[in-house]
Amino acid sequence: MLSVLNVIAPVFILIGLGYLAVRVKFYPRAGVGGLIAYVNNFATPCLLFRAMIDVDFSAAFNPSIIGPFYLGALSVLALGAVGAARVFKRRPGEAVAVGFSAMFTNTVLVGIPIMQRAYGDEAMPIVYSIIGLHAPVLMTVGMFVMELARRDGGKVSVALFQGLKKSLANPILIGIALGLLANLFGLQLSGVADEVTLLLAGTVMPVALFGLGGALNEYRLGETWAQALMTTSMQLVVHPAIAWIVMVPILGVDPHLARYGVLLAAMPAGINVYIFATYYNRAMDVAANTILLSTVLSVFTITGWLLLLGA
Repeated sequence: MLSVLNVIAPVFILIGLGYLAVRVKFYPRAGVGGLIAYVNNFATPCLLFRAMIDVDFSAAFNPSIIGPFYLGALSVLALGAVGAARVFKRRPGEAVAVGFSAMFTNTVLVGIPIMQRAYGDEAMPIVYSIIGLHAPVLMTVGMFVMELARRDGGKVSVALFQGLKKSLANPILIGIALGLLANLFGLQLSGVADEVTLLLAGTVMPVALFGLGGALNEYRLGETWAQALMTTSMQLVVHPAIAWIVMVPILGVDPHLARYGVLLAAMPAGINVYIFATYYNRAMDVAANTILLSTVLSVFTITGWLLLLGA
């Protein structure tokens, strides 16, 4: 138990510090967006770029781990949408946005620090392989389903094109792609390039967590707390449970490898759930509440998963 606390305590203390700093006005609320933009557009691309240069593809791209992770994600999208429509009587487009809130996890701002501290460098190739597909796959699927569901939607082809366009312009994916190319051609970093990217990569954990904590000041639990609790439960419990069941009992993956994908699936909601909801103007209240609730409750659920999986 002490080892688990040593893993998660610094992560959530940094999130809490960011929240309190903004709350008591020691750090300007207007600067939070800049911190997150810095992490997503500069620090994390450098981290993933460096990781891809030395990655062992035979270990990193494991379909028996990646597949169940995304099967679990798509399952909670469907379950969340059906639950929103049947239980909470949401309209089709709103139901999809609720399902998206259950599906899209925070694999970067929270996932990378937790995985690094829990399982060390040996877990990161698999983690990065999942992260590399995360935004393009789930955003494209979400947009496709939304266009099919909403009555006032435009052409599905337009949505898919927009999803692909945004994915290709994503700095995180650009960093991964450049790293993969360097790996393919056997290139290595040296000199100033090595030092600069190393310095940027080293800032991911503290800046990301502090910025996420500051961002939580923007969200408040409202009338949709019950829907947010449903999406949070699917995100923190159902998604990783599905991933584990498919990986270990069904596919026979080594539990010591499976835990990398399972724990990553147990991360709280990413800020992209709110971006998706605002893009379509659907269920923004649920998206905001899911970010807040899942981040707070993940302190306990991640602790539980670490105890079950072995830290």
